[in-house]
Amino acid sequence: MTRHGKNCTAGAVYTYHEKKKDTAASGYGTQTVRLSRDAVKDFDCCCLSLQPCRDPVVTPAGYIYEKEAILEYILHQKRNIAKQLKAYEKQKNSQKAELEELSKAAKESKLKAFMEKEGTIVSKPLNPFASKTGVDHASTSSQSSEEKEKHLPSFWIPSLTPEAKAAEVSKPDKAVYCPMSGKPLKMKDLLSVKFKLVDETLDRVKLINRQDRYVCAVTGDVLGNSVPCAVLKPSGAVVTLECVEKLIKKDMLDPITGEKMTEKDIIVLQRGGTGFSGSGVKLEAKEFRPVMQA
Repeated sequence: MTRHGKNCTAGAVYTYHEKKKDTAASGYGTQTVRLSRDAVKDFDCCCLSLQPCRDPVVTPAGYIYEKEAILEYILHQKRNIAKQLKAYEKQKNSQKAELEELSKAAKESKLKAFMEKEGTIVSKPLNPFASKTGVDHASTSSQSSEEKEKHLPSFWIPSLTPEAKAAEVSKPDKAVYCPMSGKPLKMKDLLSVKFKLVDETLDRVKLINRQDRYVCAVTGDVLGNSVPCAVLKPSGAVVTLECVEKLIKKDMLDPITGEKMTEKDIIVLQRGGTGFSGSGVKLEAKEFRPVMQA
């Protein structure tokens, strides 16, 4: 359909493009946008700053971060946890003091009730033929005065207004979690990554402007979002998964340092994907907005 065909409003049919245009302008209905290649992160970019890494580190889950950015994130989370722990301890102490006050008040009320009962005991014998109207009248008057104290007619008195209780602070978790994988993350788990440059003579500015910046440390193949990669834990070198399957897994030795490796020493990098839907990355973004129903 041509551009003029999409914007034609003289037809008798409410077309799909007219409906889509009106939905975007009204502010109602779920909006769906397909992400292009420009909206996908490169495999060598930090997951926090989204910029090419100067000093890259990788987590055990395969997510790459700038070392400065991830350490600042961990320290920030630890400061927040310390604040939450302080607030939790303060709440715990206040609840303990409140319970102590309640127990003290209960003991005092019991003592007061006991003393009142003791005061009603008389030493002289009572006349069984005497009337008890005076005692009954006194008891009813005391009860009515207590009811008046409980139910005051003025609802605007501050003592009768409801009070909002402070929200209870739950005990915070002391673990710091990875912002991408959601798994516990420690500083000692971060592994330095050593990319092999395509051209050692290029400076950083020219390197960032290139699409092919790094190559496999063993085979020399160009690395990118379309090439599955892995980091070798002993040396920190980045190689292709094809190299891992065909060469490294035969003897399980690091080709850079010659150290013995296990399956856990091979960390598969999480790639950003390409602009094609077959890359395995979700390339559709949705914004959920209220829907007008008839």
